[in-house]
Amino acid sequence: MNSKQADAPAPDARRYPRSFEAEGKTVEIDELRAADEAALLAFAQALPAHDLLFTYRDISQPRVIKAWLREAVERRRMPSLVARLDGQVIGCSALIHDDLSWSPHVGELRVVVGPQARGLGLGRQLVQDSFAQALALGLEKLTAQMTTDQRGSISMFESLGFRPEALLAGHVRGRDGAKHDVVVLSHDVAEVAARLTAYGVGA
Repeated sequence: MNSKQADAPAPDARRYPRSFEAEGKTVEIDELRAADEAALLAFAQALPAHDLLFTYRDISQPRVIKAWLREAVERRRMPSLVARLDGQVIGCSALIHDDLSWSPHVGELRVVVGPQARGLGLGRQLVQDSFAQALALGLEKLTAQMTTDQRGSISMFESLGFRPEALLAGHVRGRDGAKHDVVVLSHDVAEVAARLTAYGVGA
């Protein structure tokens, strides 16, 4: 099965864990659980430093992982997914939204895929699942942020209908002290609801 054409159920039918085949490998996607703490931290600490800029906070820090688990698992405020291959975490996603803010209709999507899992279509799978989560939450708009040199990720998001909305100059600073420009991509979730099949989220 081509990972980019893997069957995906409608939002109200999606169940976890679920798996898909890519390049002869079985990848499992599941909701983030408390038991994933050590494996998620090991995944984050093995990421190239530049890849960590996909995330708002440095997830290679144990205290950040603990805070993430509190929001995602204990408080159920941040729908999050992990992807596993042979029992190891190889990717993750988080959907951040704040019902008490002035933007309760907007969600921010963060997706990170480990270097060893690139080319399997995992990023696309995680984005599709996050679309389903956004639809279930009634969100109207999704945004994603990444540095402008992460061209592969930008192309993947654009292939799913995201479009550049803003450029933030020198917005993030890496561990080496270098500043990077960030592009903000956005998508109208309501439009996705009308075209589920085109995005692999519905029948």
